[in-house]
Amino acid sequence: MRAHLRAYTTVLIFSLLLAALAMGQAGRHSGGEADINKERGMFLNVTAAREDGSEERVTAKEVSLYDGGQEQTIQAFTPDPTPARIVILVDNSLGLRADVERLQKATREFAYEIYEGDQVMVVGFDQQPEIIADWTDDAKKVEASLPLFRKRGEPHLFDAISAVISDALGPLVGRVRKRVIVLVADGLDRGSRTHFDKVYGELLRQDITVYALQIPDRTGGALRRDQLKPAQAIQKLTEGTGGRVLSVNDSRDAAKTICDELRKNRYVLAYTPTSLPLYDARRLLVLANDGISIRHKLQQPGQ
Repeated sequence: MRAHLRAYTTVLIFSLLLAALAMGQAGRHSGGEADINKERGMFLNVTAAREDGSEERVTAKEVSLYDGGQEQTIQAFTPDPTPARIVILVDNSLGLRADVERLQKATREFAYEIYEGDQVMVVGFDQQPEIIADWTDDAKKVEASLPLFRKRGEPHLFDAISAVISDALGPLVGRVRKRVIVLVADGLDRGSRTHFDKVYGELLRQDITVYALQIPDRTGGALRRDQLKPAQAIQKLTEGTGGRVLSVNDSRDAAKTICDELRKNRYVLAYTPTSLPLYDARRLLVLANDGISIRHKLQQPGQ
């Protein structure tokens, strides 16, 4: 694991900002329809970077936010240097078009690319999710766990994501903002009890970002009645949560890209929605000046 100096001043400012905005919400209670237009501070995880490779920070003056089609006042747009919690969720079902060695390599690279303070958990899944390596920042522990990968059974992808949200990332709510799932899979789900929409909605609600190291589709893009194609599921999970798809063929570069992005290019956008129905789902759109790339979750679920 690479060591990096902690930006103590930035972390302190970031923590004070979140505390101040959270205090602004204290003492507010639900009042049914009276809450429809009630002010309530919100935070949005945003990935922003200058396309010329410059490390100059992006500022609030360079971005604008639309919530439910209405432009909102941005109260703060602050770099988030805090550590990440990353679950590497690996499909090790029987029909996957990748051998065990490739799955092991993709996982191993993350263990050596995370920054100081980051931790990873490795979960493999077929019909059931299984913890391969519990939360750790020790690359040797992750590497020692990799022989536990094996290929068998069917991919219950949505059940596995649901379990990761509730059992691994859910308990971190309020303590860790930067919660991430890295999916190593082709996107096929076959037999989950959990519906895609339920999983997707919970990812949005908790603002969990999904990245994917995409494996070729074992179905060849075949139509599936009343279900998303595997590639469609991958696309919606990643783009909808502010993540991105990278190639599993260059897992070292993919791991470096993700870990660098989480530490260097993550921001928290703070705003207080006005004149909006807070209990309805709403589209989100963050625009940036030319020369700035930006990603974020695409929807604010109803409260």
